[in-house]
Amino acid sequence: MAAYTTVDNPELYFQTVLWTGNDTTATAITGVGFQPDMTWIKERSQVRSHVLFDVVRGATVQLNPNDSASDATVAESLQSFDADGFTVGDATSVNESGETYVGWNWKESATAGFDIVSFTGNETARTIAHSLSAVPKMIIAKDRDANDNWNIYNATIGNDSHLHLNVGNAASGTSTYWQDTTPTSSVFYIGDGGEVNKSGNNFIAYCFADVQGYSKFGSYTGNQDNDGPFIYTGFRPALLICKQTTSVKNWFIKDNKRLASFNPANGHLYPNQTHAGEDYADFDFLSNGIKIRHNGTDVNESGETYVYAAFAEAPFVNSNGVPCNAR
Repeated sequence: MAAYTTVDNPELYFQTVLWTGNDTTATAITGVGFQPDMTWIKERSQVRSHVLFDVVRGATVQLNPNDSASDATVAESLQSFDADGFTVGDATSVNESGETYVGWNWKESATAGFDIVSFTGNETARTIAHSLSAVPKMIIAKDRDANDNWNIYNATIGNDSHLHLNVGNAASGTSTYWQDTTPTSSVFYIGDGGEVNKSGNNFIAYCFADVQGYSKFGSYTGNQDNDGPFIYTGFRPALLICKQTTSVKNWFIKDNKRLASFNPANGHLYPNQTHAGEDYADFDFLSNGIKIRHNGTDVNESGETYVYAAFAEAPFVNSNGVPCNAR
């Protein structure tokens, strides 16, 4: 019998870290447990833009998930990716004195279903190669050289539709984005639309695949009840990113490290907003999934569809058949 999962320790591929700023350059943020290939940082205690870094674009080169701005090089932001985390300078976005921060970190690996792809646009429908050896379930793409939206392919809403990470708009469809064609285990498809393929511009794409016991990309339907839907993931979640697809609603992001260490999980942040952290206790993180405990329309509007991306703290059952516990 095949093992339940190939990722017994998800913390080798995804980890959330928290720190308090000290306004000092070359401050090492440790405890990640690996050298990250992508780090997404948000100041929790002040209104401030999210900042996202990856090894392909290089340290100090940031994008803001909450807006459409192009690449910006900020020398005192994330200065290096290190063996057990990363080093930050004294930029307010990463290290303002006395302020609190969260950093979400991913390791690029086919084992963990994550690949970072760069390409140059030519405004011609074509394929882009990836290295997942699995079909991507979510792709987040951004033009690095232009003030254009972040564009998201999600298998649940289909190959003829897209979402924007930086705004709360509902899903909309056009063949100029993904060619109305589902990705394969080796390529994904882009159309001739400028936001995904503008001629001569540099693009970055973050590609994610389902990995049993580690990552899951799917959807649920709200019921607007405090006894909301249960979302089976097959693992105890460490991170949840979610968005209603059918109307204008904020994205939201929750993790297992901010605020309460028990259920219900609280600590909303909004990827498309600059807001500081908010204490919404609306989800249980369970040993095998997520239970919604709130009737708010951002997370549980009756009859509406929500897409989610989830990453594991621990698989429901490891490769030796040993189950994990809930929070």
